[in-house]
Amino acid sequence: MSSPEEAVSDTPEPRDAILLVDDEASLLDVFVAALSPHFDCVTANSSRGAEFELRKRDFKVVICDHLMPGGNGMSFLVRAREEFPYMQRILVTGYMKPEMLLRSVNEAALFRYLLKPVSLVELVRVTREAIQLHDQSAG
Repeated sequence: MSSPEEAVSDTPEPRDAILLVDDEASLLDVFVAALSPHFDCVTANSSRGAEFELRKRDFKVVICDHLMPGGNGMSFLVRAREEFPYMQRILVTGYMKPEMLLRSVNEAALFRYLLKPVSLVELVRVTREAIQLHDQSAG
């Protein structure tokens, strides 16, 4: 029979929840494979699906593709900023003009933007940094 102390130590620490949004299933799979050892990953394949997920639970970070059918990832991140100001926002983009990128960073208050192809090591590092900032801001 185990003691109460042992039972407590057997309970895994809750992992920080992040939301990944991209219309490319193969890219979501790669991101989940890189991030799931460190974080509790939830995926959505559209901005509409992401908005549904945001209503179900709290996320510390959202990582979103810029261009998706049925909704611009940047517009989604602007709306997410308004409703969830402490949730950190990371934009993944294949290409963006510098002036458009600057406007996007300001309007959505992005934590970072990552250019495709994304380094998975950088993705994990940036996500960790975003979670640290979330915890400092919300704490």
